[in-house]
Amino acid sequence: MSSEGQPPAANEGKQLEVQVDGARYARIPLRTRVVMPGDDLDEIVTQYGAAAVRPGDTFFVTEKIVAITQGRSYLLDEIRPRKLALFLSKYVTRTPYGIGLGMPETMEMALRECGAPRILFAAAVSAVTKFFGRKGDFYRIAGDKARAIDGPTSGTIPPYNQAVVLGPDKPREVAAHLKTLLGGTAEVAVVDINDLGGNILGSTLDKAGEKRLVAILGDNPLGQGHQSTPLGIVRAI
Repeated sequence: MSSEGQPPAANEGKQLEVQVDGARYARIPLRTRVVMPGDDLDEIVTQYGAAAVRPGDTFFVTEKIVAITQGRSYLLDEIRPRKLALFLSKYVTRTPYGIGLGMPETMEMALRECGAPRILFAAAVSAVTKFFGRKGDFYRIAGDKARAIDGPTSGTIPPYNQAVVLGPDKPREVAAHLKTLLGGTAEVAVVDINDLGGNILGSTLDKAGEKRLVAILGDNPLGQGHQSTPLGIVRAI
């Protein structure tokens, strides 16, 4: 059952169940109100997730609401991109699923988060390896902090359609804390999942469990836009 006593239901266009390595899992999205700066993550998780979690579940939370509750979201008009951000953002490939660092404001925040030398090195290596048909080196070098930066898109829920949200601070510690908050019977993961793929930023799982969770969430069951489901549960069937 969901946190509101209703049977689990998939988001539109997604499947509730998936099979990975011969086992079947339900991916149960948990709908919440819009999480705002100043909200308390513990209260959100307790209100919308505690009643739904069962022993043996994996409870997952999107990196975006963790970051928002940590004060790591910035309105576009609060960000003043430097010339380097203007230059580098022109060479980032945008996709229908997210702007990534393809706008000056998100690139500026990447420069602040990761440091200009690291971003420049990642950009230089990426430019060379793309010539030989290899993709993904920019984010492999720039790291999780750059990968987790979210920019506004047409499908983003207001007010975040006019904001840049950074990755969360200390996601592994956040996952451990939430596991305790939920009674210690379910594993917890802070995830960065979109329609292009996924990444576990911090969890109480081992490496094999994290790899399995990425596969289970590979089709982004929480959705990409207005679903208002920033929490979810993975449950073995």
